[in-house]
Amino acid sequence: MNGYRFREVASGVHVLREPLLDVNVTLVVGDGAALLVDTLSTVGQATALAAAARAVTDAPWSVVNTHHHFDHCFGNATLAADPPRPVYAHELAAAAMRDPERLRRQAYEEVRAEQPELAAELAGTELLAPTHPVHTETVLDVGGRRVVLRHPGHGHTDADLVVHVPDADVLVAGDLVEQSGPPAFEDSYPLQWPDAVADLLRLTTPATVVVPGHGDPVDVQFVRAQHRQLVDQAWLIRAAHTAAAPPERVAAESPFGARPGLIAARRGFAELDGTG
Repeated sequence: MNGYRFREVASGVHVLREPLLDVNVTLVVGDGAALLVDTLSTVGQATALAAAARAVTDAPWSVVNTHHHFDHCFGNATLAADPPRPVYAHELAAAAMRDPERLRRQAYEEVRAEQPELAAELAGTELLAPTHPVHTETVLDVGGRRVVLRHPGHGHTDADLVVHVPDADVLVAGDLVEQSGPPAFEDSYPLQWPDAVADLLRLTTPATVVVPGHGDPVDVQFVRAQHRQLVDQAWLIRAAHTAAAPPERVAAESPFGARPGLIAARRGFAELDGTG
């Protein structure tokens, strides 16, 4: 973890790529203030993240959680509790984080088979809920820089936020966009996800740098291509449901592969049945 390092992707906007789960953290630096977008998974990761941020700036920071999954918010207490710093998240993510036992249990179950040491750390991690819930949109002044926090609708979760830094032409997309692997559908709304990505695309220009939740920063063409895949998958889900076909039919044809496609199909069927 001592090798954590931010790299600048645009003027005053830096990205750190955490190696264990390939999570991106974005640091926006203004005049005497900064903003950290996401806080990683554990006390150890968050401590190393803080040191890496301090190597870039000594300005006090506020925090944004793009959503409430453990790899994006379990570092909140380390980074924002002492001294207390504002923590922004969508109101539903904030509500989820006010139930720490449930989130810790979900995180533990998610990783215990493949990463038991991480699971043990997650089970004992102190959680800090956001202090500033966002409904649809909030505009921050980060040391003279305008930064927009926007909820584009249901997608990867019901509580995703994107972070737009207009003067640098950077958009932090969280897990609404993925580069190093397929999108994760476990808590998703696959029939609405294409609309959420279409909404965030309206914030971009042809030159925008998009920071995905995991993997390398990408350009707008990459996001448009992933949007088309999400549209295709939503169509497959609707067609299979109309034909009373099993979710395995969607999995076999999913642009993201069989396993993600099966999870997406089950989630999408639940949406159409009014049970998800």
